[in-house]
Amino acid sequence: MLKAALFDLDGVVFDTEPQYTEFWGEQCREFRPDISGLEHIIKGQTLIQIYDKYFDNADVRDKITSRLDNFEQQMTFDYITGFVPFLNDLREHSIKTAVVTSSNISKMQSVYRQHPEFKSLFDAILTSEDFEYSKPHPDCYLKAAARFGVDSASCVVFEDSINGLKSGNAANMCVIGLATTNAAEVISHLSDYVISDYSHMTFKKIERIMSHSR
Repeated sequence: MLKAALFDLDGVVFDTEPQYTEFWGEQCREFRPDISGLEHIIKGQTLIQIYDKYFDNADVRDKITSRLDNFEQQMTFDYITGFVPFLNDLREHSIKTAVVTSSNISKMQSVYRQHPEFKSLFDAILTSEDFEYSKPHPDCYLKAAARFGVDSASCVVFEDSINGLKSGNAANMCVIGLATTNAAEVISHLSDYVISDYSHMTFKKIERIMSHSR
């Protein structure tokens, strides 16, 4: 049944969400104090879409972009516990694997510098440049499935943000929610199964989850 596993990046592959929440919290309080909790609302959106919807001042955009570039050069990318062994288990069972992220290519260069092995872990890496629409639209996950030539019923999506979980559901894929950004009870209604990390995840467990998913 399972043919492809599709992973968001931040909060799913890497434990980076606390860093981004802090960064965007500072920007939002400075430039959009009128919207409380905006740093949580924008999760899963591309930088362009965040700017188009919430930051229409060109000077503010330039300032945030410069800060973000510097921030991503210095941030750490630590794998979520158990991720690499789980990914290897999937690949040993000939499951296609892909990163499907709203991050752009520039940000991914920082990932590659810290983790030279990263590209070799996946069969495909899709970034914001590959998508016409951002999460919660299903475009990104449908494009990933098309890249592998598989249908939605054969895919499992791993997501942490509300927009990402909605995207996986809209693509009619099995959705595994990671309680890294939001509490389990917040994302459970959007997930077929919720985990805190990959410590107990295996290929066989995913197949069991998929066989009972809605």
